[in-house]
Amino acid sequence: MVRRIILHWSAGKYYPSNFEKQYYHYLIDAEGNIHTGFYKPEDNDNCSDGKYAPHTGGGNTGSVGVCLCGMCGYRSPSFHGDYPITKIQFEACMKFVAELCKKYNLEITKDTVLTHYEFGQANVKTSSFGKIDITFIPPYSWVGKNEAGSFIRSKVRWYKENL
Repeated sequence: MVRRIILHWSAGKYYPSNFEKQYYHYLIDAEGNIHTGFYKPEDNDNCSDGKYAPHTGGGNTGSVGVCLCGMCGYRSPSFHGDYPITKIQFEACMKFVAELCKKYNLEITKDTVLTHYEFGQANVKTSSFGKIDITFIPPYSWVGKNEAGSFIRSKVRWYKENL
């Protein structure tokens, strides 16, 4: 049963590789196209069989992994690499996450729609602690590290209300 959606960036290039597809259920490229990974969200209902998308250390069970392709070379908000998240890509992702929330009947809260960074901060004894995705949103560079998750949830709420 899907309980939450966890958002990531790939730390790769703008289009998903087969390597990345094994880790995420959905990947959004620079043009806003949605690609499916090798596993369905329902495969993460039970992660004990080894046949699931391992996107969030300590948090895969019941979680859908949605990934923005890009951010290869990211170092800081002043140097975000050669593949920064695009505005079209980000907005397409927010709309898609809203559609997933509707499909899985998820209320949009900090517990149901969150970034990998937020999951790690709330679960410090997992391998997700210290992950930096998503702490910076290039098209909205004024959004701070600790506000990125709230900003994302507000965008997802807007899209859900306007579906």
